[in-house]
Amino acid sequence: MNEVVTNEDIKIENMIYEIRGKQVMLDSDLARLYKCKNGTKTINLAVKRHINRFPERFMFQLTKDEYDYLRFQTETAKENNMSRTLPYVFTEQGVAMLATVLNTKVATEVSIRIMDAFISMRKSISSNLLEQKYINDLALEHDKRIKALENLTNKIKKIEED
Repeated sequence: MNEVVTNEDIKIENMIYEIRGKQVMLDSDLARLYKCKNGTKTINLAVKRHINRFPERFMFQLTKDEYDYLRFQTETAKENNMSRTLPYVFTEQGVAMLATVLNTKVATEVSIRIMDAFISMRKSISSNLLEQKYINDLALEHDKRIKALENLTNKIKKIEED
């Protein structure tokens, strides 16, 4: 896979998670990538100022269960490091919108890298699905051949018995 890397050698693909059937990025990861001085506070304030640009299909807050599952999957963020509120996540469209409301050179440059990472992830997933379909089709074809051979073997045995 073509890995998109920031200038800090952070692989953006490793910051994209699947939650609620959508590929998303955590607000804390975005704050780090965008080099926000006040971390997620900068992102949250920008979103609040332009909330009409962020429908739930662009951004949503994780539930406690989703956050716990994410922590378990990524083996990151200890419970005592969790902020008072649950994190927000941004879809690909939300990341693009976030870059427009932050309106900084860094946000623009990083957003382009993030978009490339989302595209790379989609291509990888699509490729894996095609490979899996090929393997499944091959297995079905082999299953049919095995059944045909078993039927033929059973017929030969029956003829020999008669």
